[in-house]
Amino acid sequence: MAGLPPLYAHRFGRDKGPDSSRRALRRTLAGAVDGLETDVCLTSDDELALIHDPWLTLGTTAKGWAHETPWEPTLRDCFLRDRHGVKTAQTPMLLQELWDAVPNGMPLQLEVKSHGDPELAARSAEAICDALQARPERHGVEVISFHGIACEVAAARGEDARLVVWSDIPARALLDWAIHHGVGGVCVEPQILHPRLVDDLRSGGLSVTSGTINELELARRVASLGVDAITSDRPGVLRAADVAEHAEVLAG
Repeated sequence: MAGLPPLYAHRFGRDKGPDSSRRALRRTLAGAVDGLETDVCLTSDDELALIHDPWLTLGTTAKGWAHETPWEPTLRDCFLRDRHGVKTAQTPMLLQELWDAVPNGMPLQLEVKSHGDPELAARSAEAICDALQARPERHGVEVISFHGIACEVAAARGEDARLVVWSDIPARALLDWAIHHGVGGVCVEPQILHPRLVDDLRSGGLSVTSGTINELELARRVASLGVDAITSDRPGVLRAADVAEHAEVLAG
């Protein structure tokens, strides 16, 4: 029985607190976790807010679009909603807060968010690269996005980049694009992953990770394909369940 690959906490581990919140981050880092993932939205005053959705009503008590809303005082003083839409006492974080909170070298995926606006995705990626290159001592950070242009911008700036894919796009086309732009990896939604796709992408030199999985059997199916990491809302719970089942098998 193969073990699970590294497990990354989706939105800092959304079972631990509202998405990308200080509480979720603190609780996740206190347990077993191999890496972190969070969304990043550019504000109207060019701050990088860790908010899941650029349409603010979906995840916060603020209204409107993140890129049309200033961090100070509007977003700084709003409150995050939990996964059921209930207001919490948690307020949003800025990207710069992470540097002292996350161990240097721990994998950290920063997902560029932009709703139907490639130009905004590109500007957001540029801002993230500026923030990263202001802290050259940081290691293990990767820019990810559903927007190809955001990955292209990050790769061109010398940062690690990964395209999030929710389509069974032909592997050859994806490889050609990635090689041309220097993008080193893809994150594929688990419903689409199959052995030939993973083999084709990895043989072309790409790192392959999986989108969010919270069930052990589904995680094991994807792990058997040879992916490099799995994203989960509850990485600690998933790892503990895997270890416990392994122990039962060995004992039995």
